[in-house]
Amino acid sequence: MKKRKGKVRLTLSYILLIAIAVVSIYPVLWVVLSSLRPGAALYSESMWPSRFTLDHYRELFGNKAFPYATWYLNTLKIATLSMIFSTILVTLGMYSLSRFRFRGRQTTLTIMLVLGMFPSFMSMIALYIILLQLKLLDTHAALVIVYSAGAVLGGFIVKGFFDTIPRSLDEAARIDGASHLKVFTRIMLPLSRPMLTYVALTSFTGAWVDFIFARLVLRTKEKWTLAVGMWDLVNSYQNSNFTMFAAGSVLIAIPITLLFIFLQRFLVQGLTSGASKG
Repeated sequence: MKKRKGKVRLTLSYILLIAIAVVSIYPVLWVVLSSLRPGAALYSESMWPSRFTLDHYRELFGNKAFPYATWYLNTLKIATLSMIFSTILVTLGMYSLSRFRFRGRQTTLTIMLVLGMFPSFMSMIALYIILLQLKLLDTHAALVIVYSAGAVLGGFIVKGFFDTIPRSLDEAARIDGASHLKVFTRIMLPLSRPMLTYVALTSFTGAWVDFIFARLVLRTKEKWTLAVGMWDLVNSYQNSNFTMFAAGSVLIAIPITLLFIFLQRFLVQGLTSGASKG
């Protein structure tokens, strides 16, 4: 009886996993095949193209009205710099809040928790005015600064990870004469590789796909990011060139997909470790 229930449960689990896989893979496959389909229409009689073509990919890089390559490099630069600075700020800030005891520490944590509960778009107007006064509008530096500073508010999972590392390691190192900086670089950072991977990956992904704030700050077409440029591509053509939009979407997804594939093991370790409390 127990074996029969186990087989039924296992069968239902496989059916559920297959259904989830189909629901997840079908839209991706449809976009990829649409990018290889001739023509520019959104509608097609069948998902599989009658013939395959790479004309839409060539048009992306050959259309002077839509500098896709420039947008791609802009987004790559902004996402990479945001990833580097976000990782540094989040790691240093959460390490100090986890390991050190100082006046105002609990107040700082409470303020960060409360601010993190509000949607980020609520601060758009304030950020716009600040950037306008600092003459940083229509610059990539504005996006990097805001993305990097904003990542600190979501660093509680990093603090949770540091809390799980035994303090005896710090104390043993200090007995041997190690400074706070040496403890951080020689002990904490090597142990924090999964968490650093998680922070870096989420920071890169957030900057890579952001549209709202990039659309607010960037005004010059040559300085746009991919999200803003692809929106303008569809908006300008009045949704008539979906196949070229699909080709651009496929190229946008490649870096993030590769990062998730190669860093998946560290990403899972970072999420599970930061979610526990020691």
